[in-house]
Amino acid sequence: MKSPGFADVSIVSCGTLSMELNHLRAEGFLDTEHLFFTTPGLHENIHELERQLLDRIATARQHTDRVIVVYGGKFCYVNADEPTRTMQQLIAEQGSGVARIEATHCMDMIASEAERQRIADDVAGGEKVWWMTPGWIKFRHKVFKGWDRGLANENFPRHSGGAVVLDGVGYLDAYMAEHPEDFLDYSDWMGIPIIPYPVTLDRFKTLLAEQAEKLRT
Repeated sequence: MKSPGFADVSIVSCGTLSMELNHLRAEGFLDTEHLFFTTPGLHENIHELERQLLDRIATARQHTDRVIVVYGGKFCYVNADEPTRTMQQLIAEQGSGVARIEATHCMDMIASEAERQRIADDVAGGEKVWWMTPGWIKFRHKVFKGWDRGLANENFPRHSGGAVVLDGVGYLDAYMAEHPEDFLDYSDWMGIPIIPYPVTLDRFKTLLAEQAEKLRT
C-alpha cells in the first residue's frame, strides 16, 4: 500500500517489533526519523513497562507533536494491582496527539484473528497454536525472562499445533541457517515444534496508516 507519510510522526513501540518497524523504514514506508523502543518482554513487568513507555512518549514529543504507540491493548499490559487500569486508559491519559495502534497484541498487528485461524488450519490442522513474531525468537531471553523449564512445560505443550512464527521480515530462514543448534534448543525448551510462517506486513502497514490519519484529523 502507499504510505500516507510519517515524517511528522514519532513511533513508540515494544522492542519486540523493532525488526518489523526498521524493515518498514528501510523500505521507505515509514519515512520518520523517530523510532523509540521499550525493552522487549516487559509484559512480564508492567510497572517497568509503564515507566519506559511514558519515558519514550515524552522523548518522542520532543521531536513531533504526533506519536503512534505500537502496543497491544488487551494482553500487553495486565495490571494485577489495578485491574481496571488498561493500556487504552494509559494512552488516553497522554492527551491529544498520542494514538495507539488498534490490535490486541503484536501477533494481531501482523495477522488478524481470522488470518491466524486460516494459518492454524493450514499448518496445524486447526490444533491450538502458540503464536509468535520473530522478536520472540531474537529476544527470547528477555521475552521469557524468569521462565524455567517447569514453567515452559506448564504453558507450551498444551499448544499441540506448535509455535507458529509470523515472519514478515525473513528472519527465521537466516536464523535457522546460522544458528541451527539454538533453534533446536529453543524448540526443545518449549516442548513443541517451532514453525516459521512467511507473511506480508500489509496489515501492520494498514494499522499504522490508520493511526497516522487519525492523528491528522
